[in-house]
Amino acid sequence: MITKVLIANRGEIAVRIARACRDYGVRSVAVYADPDADALHVRAADEAWALAGTRPAETYLAIDRLLDIARKSGADAVHPGYGFLAERADFARAVREAGLVWIGPRPETIEALGDKVAARRIAQQVGAPLVAGTPGPVASSAEVLAFAREHGLPLAIKAAHGGGGRGLKVAWQMEEVAELYESAVREATAAFGRGECYVEQFLDRPRHIEAQVLADRHGQVLVLGTRDCSLQRRNQKLVEEAPAPFLTDAQRAQIHEAARAICQAAGYESAGTVEFLLSRNGQISFLEVNTRLQVEHPVTEETTGVDLVLEQLRIADGLPLQWTETPPARGHSLEFRINAEDPGRGYLPTPGRIMVFDAPSGPGVRLDTGVAAGSQVPGSFDSLMAKLIVTGATREQALARARRALAEFRIEGVASVLPFHRAVLDDPAFTAAGAESFAVHTRWIETEMRCEFESAAWPQDGTEGALLRTFIELDGRRLSLGLPAALGWQAGAAAAARAPATPTAVSGAAGAAPGDVLAPLAGSLVAWHKAEGEEVQAGEVLATMEAMKMETALSAPCAGRLQRIAQAGQMVAAGELVARIRTGENA
Repeated sequence: MITKVLIANRGEIAVRIARACRDYGVRSVAVYADPDADALHVRAADEAWALAGTRPAETYLAIDRLLDIARKSGADAVHPGYGFLAERADFARAVREAGLVWIGPRPETIEALGDKVAARRIAQQVGAPLVAGTPGPVASSAEVLAFAREHGLPLAIKAAHGGGGRGLKVAWQMEEVAELYESAVREATAAFGRGECYVEQFLDRPRHIEAQVLADRHGQVLVLGTRDCSLQRRNQKLVEEAPAPFLTDAQRAQIHEAARAICQAAGYESAGTVEFLLSRNGQISFLEVNTRLQVEHPVTEETTGVDLVLEQLRIADGLPLQWTETPPARGHSLEFRINAEDPGRGYLPTPGRIMVFDAPSGPGVRLDTGVAAGSQVPGSFDSLMAKLIVTGATREQALARARRALAEFRIEGVASVLPFHRAVLDDPAFTAAGAESFAVHTRWIETEMRCEFESAAWPQDGTEGALLRTFIELDGRRLSLGLPAALGWQAGAAAAARAPATPTAVSGAAGAAPGDVLAPLAGSLVAWHKAEGEEVQAGEVLATMEAMKMETALSAPCAGRLQRIAQAGQMVAAGELVARIRTGENA
């Protein structure tokens, strides 16, 4: 039986897993990158070990480091959470080969279902509903264009490995296909270490419906109902609810049966989610299988009474499921992702220090959080700070409680999507009482939501909470020592130089000229799309930045000749001068 679990993740999901471990009666081990040295998940676990780095590749994606910490800490199991390595079969296999228990599906299942092309084949074999798609990954943008000419637009370019909306681009016009393909490959490579993408038809204005699955090692597969996750921005979910509203009995039954059949055919075990699209005319199409715990799992927990993380631990211990059929839904639950993003600036991520974090409470309110007042939101990782889950006896009561809870919620120091959530609960497209007036879909926020948001004050503290690293000797043994940069320790010029600078505000930066191109956020300059000295037009995309796992385009503020200042691959601060557009005599 499991006795100690290494949590190979960070943030609110690491806190959630640590609490489930305590409920199950086992110990937990947290790991942390330098910016997370004082994060909540570090305090929530029974012990914590440093990963000694600042970026995902050298910390939460470093398999060798994670396994070494598991060995040193005496952990006998690993829970990957979601994101990072959660859907990496090589990590699951390495955990097992190290003699540890992997809390998740078998590596072979992750390969079969995590590869979305292979998952489509399984879905076809069991008769699940499907739209047209390529039989395998495409090798170039030319193949994407050929598919578009045969099947028409829109089409979805999707990472063949991984999930969470990373590496997913939707093309609506032929001229944007090539760049979207390249962008999808870049995002997929950065997020999952593999850039293969495939293509399929994209249903216009579909709802996103998913089924939660639990399966044990004894062949039992249980579907725990549906969720609607249609409110998305950049293919990232912002609001989820369970059960999915306004489905017919036939649609619900088809989704349940397809999800069960796909997982049964794949020999699934542990928690997983089978996702579908539902078109406006009622057509259902299989989308993908997420071979992990979902961000939105709490709404299913609230409406079924099933602790999904605890059940993952039970299944990993070889215990059978405690249910033989889908529990009846008890009420209705909504989840609001509280991201550090600014709706007034196009949902740009805003890393920084949280100065105020006053969370709501009261009947029907649950908060899963990875931050508190004083926490640092690093620019190196995902923008999710917390999840607000609100439950009522009916959807109407859940909506009313959610309005109250969101009105109580107060966050200062970094921008948040709270204004968006409050606006959504005043929009009849989402709060509709019947299927005929429920109008939200996966691109509703970008295309139909009519709401203007004010820009939030730019974070004043942009430091990453980095550590200044040096060493000490104890009885002749050299040991690494990490000191918080905020303490002002002087560990030598090289160490001091590592402390990141505080970014300046994007708007009204001192000395900014009309042709200056300023970084809208702290992050990495991924690629230039225009050459040095090239003539550009106002609004043309010049470069792509990446921060908090999201790509952001930098556009020309005016027409003129491009002078590139920052280099591709360079880290830049918010408000830093990236390029300048020379006009007139200065061109």
